[in-house]
Amino acid sequence: MQRYFVTNELENDNDTLSITRENFHHIARVMRMKESDQVFIVFPSKKTCIAAITAINEDEVLLNLVKWLEEDTELPIEITIASGLPKGDKLELIIQKSTELGAHKFIPYKAERSVVKWDDKKVIKKIERLQKIAQEAAEQSHRTVIPEVHYAASFKELMFDHVHYDYVIAAYEESAREGEDSALASLFQTMKPGESVLCIFGPEGGISEKELLLLQEANAKLAGLGPRILRTETAPLYVLSAASFYFDLYKNKNR
Repeated sequence: MQRYFVTNELENDNDTLSITRENFHHIARVMRMKESDQVFIVFPSKKTCIAAITAINEDEVLLNLVKWLEEDTELPIEITIASGLPKGDKLELIIQKSTELGAHKFIPYKAERSVVKWDDKKVIKKIERLQKIAQEAAEQSHRTVIPEVHYAASFKELMFDHVHYDYVIAAYEESAREGEDSALASLFQTMKPGESVLCIFGPEGGISEKELLLLQEANAKLAGLGPRILRTETAPLYVLSAASFYFDLYKNKNR
């Protein structure tokens, strides 16, 4: 079944659900669904239900509740991925796969060593496209949250927000070379459900000396991600995979 995120809550189980605009187009025009077909509906409260189509009108699909689902597909911690603008379509890959792995939010930022430069006039359109990728990945992976995508025009702007997180950690190549192998594991062991962490990754050229100073001023943890040097698009997936293993599998099993 297809999965759709809606913006309004269902106040009463007997109420009729109305789907319009983009979701309507996908149901009626792309998937060519018909009456009695069923879909998953995810509400802003993260509650999910199965709903059956009762009517397809000119610009609206009407549905009735079939049953509520007990879903728990989100990581218990909120991980924000901050990526220095990489080359090519790597950012799209990061957002798609990181959404599947449970990322809560994305902040692409203009790093000192970013080769790619975003035209200020095109930032809104670029973010809209990345947000769409996050939504599609959230639907595909049965998430109950669509990660938000925000842009930071500099590393300094990115760090302005560090106080809004419980923890800040940065993947630092020199830490990996020096054999640092405990920061990430220690972070996960320390974090409690509901807490948040800002995970920072440099572009292809890595984190610069000036950016390193800002990280140190913010008391950010510097982490090596194992003995191998990872590409900028691989590092976020490594961290999220480690988080998923620890919180979804290991910690749950050892409660």
